[in-house]
Amino acid sequence: MSGIIGKKVGMTSIFSADGRNVACTLIEAGPCVVTQVKNVETDGYNAVQLGYGERKEKNTPKPLIGHFKKAGTTPKQKVVEFRDFRVEFEGQVALGKTVAAGEVFVEGDFVDAIGTSKGKGFQGVVKRHGFGGVGGQTHGQHNRQRHPGSIGACSWPSRVFKGMRMAGRTGGSRVKVLNLRILKVYPEKNLILVSGSVPGPKNSFVILEK
Repeated sequence: MSGIIGKKVGMTSIFSADGRNVACTLIEAGPCVVTQVKNVETDGYNAVQLGYGERKEKNTPKPLIGHFKKAGTTPKQKVVEFRDFRVEFEGQVALGKTVAAGEVFVEGDFVDAIGTSKGKGFQGVVKRHGFGGVGGQTHGQHNRQRHPGSIGACSWPSRVFKGMRMAGRTGGSRVKVLNLRILKVYPEKNLILVSGSVPGPKNSFVILEK
């Protein structure tokens, strides 16, 4: 497989072999269940769909209940499709098969972590974009501490350009962090320790991709 679904447990730090204190994130990766296998003949591309986390049947739509029963598993909270899985897994993925962290990753691998960042609500330009506030006293502001200043010209273009950095809703968006090294794999507990930080709060879903 090219990845797995997991849940962020929290952050800690460990000492490397050369004595450096390395910040890292503990992720509960799997066990996931193969809920669908796609191929070129029927779907036009190769992909495998994984399900993770238990979900009450009364809160699951009936079409999804049938989808999970076809795979011989209980309803899952999170379902993710991984496209174009590697050739060495061809024929090893079957409907209803359980995929564990130790089967996909080994220590030293580099992975990309995808999660939903923490929502911070409506924020101003200083917190949202790192503006300096009134310190520079330029661009049309001098007595308003955290205001954005001038946002456009006068008669031309007579409008504000798209993409202007302004105040607005911050966080709660899909974020992908690249090239995190796997420091430890605990296959008996389905835990993975990766270097650096992973987007999202504790107990949020995380997608790990090779």
